[in-house]
Amino acid sequence: MNRFMRFGVLILSILIVGWVGIGHVMGRTANDKAYKSLVVYSEVLQKIQQDYVDEPNMHLVTAGSLHGLLESLDSESSYLTPREYTEYKQKSANPSIAETGLNLSKRSGYIIVTSVLPESSAEKAGLHSGDFLESVGGFTTREMSVGQAKNLLAGQPGTGIKVGVIRRGKTQPEEVDLVRDKLTPAKLIVQRVDNDTLALRFPTLDVGRADEVRNRLLEAQKQGVSRVILDLRDCGRGSANESVAIARLFVPGGTLTTLKGQTVSEQVFAAEPSKVIWKGPVSVLMDGTTTGAAEVLAASLANTKRGDLVGDRSFGLASEQKLIPMDDGAALFLTVANYYNADGKSILEEGVTPTEVVRAAADSNEDGDGAEEVTATPGNQKEPAAGPRPLSAEDPVLHKALELLKAPAKKAA
Repeated sequence: MNRFMRFGVLILSILIVGWVGIGHVMGRTANDKAYKSLVVYSEVLQKIQQDYVDEPNMHLVTAGSLHGLLESLDSESSYLTPREYTEYKQKSANPSIAETGLNLSKRSGYIIVTSVLPESSAEKAGLHSGDFLESVGGFTTREMSVGQAKNLLAGQPGTGIKVGVIRRGKTQPEEVDLVRDKLTPAKLIVQRVDNDTLALRFPTLDVGRADEVRNRLLEAQKQGVSRVILDLRDCGRGSANESVAIARLFVPGGTLTTLKGQTVSEQVFAAEPSKVIWKGPVSVLMDGTTTGAAEVLAASLANTKRGDLVGDRSFGLASEQKLIPMDDGAALFLTVANYYNADGKSILEEGVTPTEVVRAAADSNEDGDGAEEVTATPGNQKEPAAGPRPLSAEDPVLHKALELLKAPAKKAA
């Protein structure tokens, strides 16, 4: 090998070694925080095992730490043990599985009821938004994720489950028996508020709701209706895609909302002028029971300034979760993307703020907004009327919406 060839091989070797070394350093840097956290976690477990007053059940300790890890992220992320995940899969695959009609989240360390489906056993038992579940099936919710609570509440039709409920204004839990039922799809509630105004109340935003709303709007136009109210209070289930489809019936242009996450490419949901059905004034009624897909719909109209949002701040749950099975048979429900308001803040963290803050009648003599009402601690809450809110002249939120819709300056889009 001549001098020039030896020199070339040396340079090539240096480049290869350098490239491998840099790759290792960069890879280590990218995972350095996770590596350090694992070291700390391992050290904590070791100290617990060696120095705790009694010999600990390390299986329970580990499972508890994983539950806490997921819960520290947000209320919708949760960890299912191998047994819980097996049970979840069995229930999910069984079309006859029934439920209680509760929509849940977690606040102040407890499972909280965000809203209740109409005609469900939970509604019949008198549960409503703001109630805290101190226990489900005999297990305290202080150490329970939302995913675990939903798993426990699902079961065979006709079977019962006991829940410990801390009702508004109370400090001690009351044991309530709930019966699991197969619920029929909740219907869109259509009400003529006055000669010119139609109110659409959404118990859910299930698939097919956008087509239903479209038909109702076309019908309303033929009947001479000039104003529309979308009541999203107590709406806690549904598809964000359905929300976007409904928003497009009203919004002629602009960005409705965006969805993005660390591993999810940003998705911009824009208005589509060809899909607009309603060009007249529109208002949205909302409060702390407005969650998930309903928040996406409210935010879409707010972000495009299409109409007034009247009521209280929404709860803050609009996000997307991914089910991730683990090698040991466990699973994670992990929030992987959030929906965003026009100001760039995620709905999961901030909720959706109304353009006109109006408190419901039961809350009118109290300070603070509706979001704080829902996130209060047990025993420090006010008692609202159970069941669906009536749309009547006594409803201050509806009254304010009508006032804004009828204002002389109000123009069609």
